[in-house]
Amino acid sequence: MAPQRRAGPKAAESGGASAGTWADRGERRRVSSVRKSRAHQESRRKWLKVAFLVSSAVLISLLSWSYLVSEDGVAEVLAHFSESLQDRFIEVPCSEDYDSHKRFEGCTPRKCGRGITDAVITREEAERIRSDVRRRIQQTIAQAFGISSSSMYLTKPTFFSRINSTEAKTTHDEYWHPHIDKVTYGSFDYTSLLYLSDYTEDFGGGRFVFMDVGANKTVEPRAGRVSFFTSGSENLHRVEKVRWGTRYAITISFTCNPDHGIGDPVLT
Repeated sequence: MAPQRRAGPKAAESGGASAGTWADRGERRRVSSVRKSRAHQESRRKWLKVAFLVSSAVLISLLSWSYLVSEDGVAEVLAHFSESLQDRFIEVPCSEDYDSHKRFEGCTPRKCGRGITDAVITREEAERIRSDVRRRIQQTIAQAFGISSSSMYLTKPTFFSRINSTEAKTTHDEYWHPHIDKVTYGSFDYTSLLYLSDYTEDFGGGRFVFMDVGANKTVEPRAGRVSFFTSGSENLHRVEKVRWGTRYAITISFTCNPDHGIGDPVLT
């Protein structure tokens, strides 16, 4: 009787071991895939967190910048309406604007800055607008900057402004945009403003704003107050929109170049 072979079960055992090995490999691949997926999700969460933090920082910076340049974000008031100022002068570094223009000894700015005074004319004189206002403002500017008043010439445009809350009809009426007088007009070397109405009393908004890096500075109009400054880019500025009432002012500008000078206005 021939001996029986038992290779079948061994083969089965061998087949089972092979199947188990493939199953183990499949399980390892599944676990590895899950780990990779979790790592990817964790990496994505970290990236989203970083992106959120960066976006938040940028947004905060933009909001802070917007606050500084907004009408309610003026950081420092140079002249309050309630004050009565004899003389206030703030020197600022001169820009390079004057280097590209012909220089006039005794007139072209050697120092730059801003001045405010309530002592040039009285409130009553502001209402009457006497004919010697230009001369008195000219002398005040010359004294503040240490130059000769006889070297300064009245220049155009010198104008009377009446601003209220009505919509602008032309781009020239959009007074609230930041601008530089020497760039806008060319002939300006010194700019002055004579206010003829009162902030918060006759109108709301309408403050004069110097656009400085990091912190704006403003002048609150007051009838009879004179604000003056060098006309270069060291004094970038704008006027807030008038929200109610009417703001009256006279812009009186001076040049060092006699070719750009004009005669005094004739009252009729």
